[in-house]
Amino acid sequence: MDEKTTIELEAATFRRLLQHLSERTDVQNIELMNLASFCRNCLSKWYRAAAEERGIDMSYEEARELVYGMPYSEWKSKYQRDTTPEQQAAFEATQTRD
Repeated sequence: MDEKTTIELEAATFRRLLQHLSERTDVQNIELMNLASFCRNCLSKWYRAAAEERGIDMSYEEARELVYGMPYSEWKSKYQRDTTPEQQAAFEATQTRD
């Protein structure tokens, strides 16, 4: 497969991932972190870093809006639930792994 096609497929896959996450607002970031060691915020940071590597000035909040499909504050007020003690404990356990 040529590089152009590879990039197009990767971009389409990323767009589909964002669509899936926007449809699954019931899945909390802490759950993603506990299961997969990344979340929507991680994707936002990676997006911003990729932009900056290419000389594109992008704030973290701009990247978050692209990933969340809306301003983060809006997403948070609509969909984010309080973290349970169990979720927090699982998160802390993953942070201490080597």
